[in-house]
Amino acid sequence: MDFRAVTFYFFAAIMVFAALRVITARNPVHSALFLVLAFFTAAGLWMLLEAEFLAIALVLVYVGAVMVLFLFVVMMLDINLDRLREGYWDYLVPALIVAGVMIAEMALVLGGRYFDLEGMPQPAPHAADYSNTRELGRLIYTEYVYPFEIAAVILTVAIVAAIALTLRRRKDTKYIDPAQQMKVRRKDRVRMVSMPLEKPSDD
Repeated sequence: MDFRAVTFYFFAAIMVFAALRVITARNPVHSALFLVLAFFTAAGLWMLLEAEFLAIALVLVYVGAVMVLFLFVVMMLDINLDRLREGYWDYLVPALIVAGVMIAEMALVLGGRYFDLEGMPQPAPHAADYSNTRELGRLIYTEYVYPFEIAAVILTVAIVAAIALTLRRRKDTKYIDPAQQMKVRRKDRVRMVSMPLEKPSDD
């Protein structure tokens, strides 16, 4: 067994262990940290496939941004762990069924004649000046430019729809119009009242 195979099985074992700990850990912070470990090992597998850009993007985007946000939210919120564990074992049977279907699908794909483990060739070695990022950009903006633009339009529509849903006015919600506040004049808010002075009584 060569070094690449040993490295692959090492990263794969760590990732499977981390994924199991994500759903079995009792503390949400521990689950988030194990998910960070799973992302790092997945990035290592991408590096073995010579997909450096995807590996770096996985670490920077998910570990550096998304998981940090998850950790802040979990640590700042007062989460009732007892309520989270309620009904945990009720979903065990459906989860095992879904996991079994996924394992069967992976076995069919990897055991077929097109994607079997023995028939898949190793990635071809590239030259020293080969850039994975440049090659990915060339494919996106030449052969896959129209699907890329369609995906960008769909994401833009989703962002606009999310903003529109949050800006809707509700009857039971009090809101302040900043434009009306800026138009307020002094005489509308302040009223000067002239009152005669009174001397305090001697008694």
